[in-house]
Amino acid sequence: MVRVTKAIEFSASLRYQNGRLTDAENAELFGLAAHQHGHNYRLEVTVKGDPDPRTGMVMNLVNLKAILEREVMSRFDHKDLNRDTDFFKEAPPTPENLASVIHEVLVAALPDGMFDRLRLFQDADLYVDVVG
Repeated sequence: MVRVTKAIEFSASLRYQNGRLTDAENAELFGLAAHQHGHNYRLEVTVKGDPDPRTGMVMNLVNLKAILEREVMSRFDHKDLNRDTDFFKEAPPTPENLASVIHEVLVAALPDGMFDRLRLFQDADLYVDVVG
């Protein structure tokens, strides 16, 4: 088994907001993060498998890059995560929630069994891992 990791970067704006709470409740719960702000994210996606004997690759990286463009970049890059996506109408776009959403769309888009893990950096010193 070989693991291959591809990294991409994207930027998005957001505010931590639970759609079931008032603005005052959100401000109390999330503090400054309840205000509009942005992050420059780094996403590392790892696929796994045995290298194809003809190509020597676990997965053609051109194909992996195309999947990341379609499933991640087009949905989240330079978007307001609260307003421009349907994923965060009720739940706040925390790194945990964003990583979980990205996991769902990538598992559906990748060939069966190839997804190994993702690591989403919100900042240089904060990241979330989703495995399996």
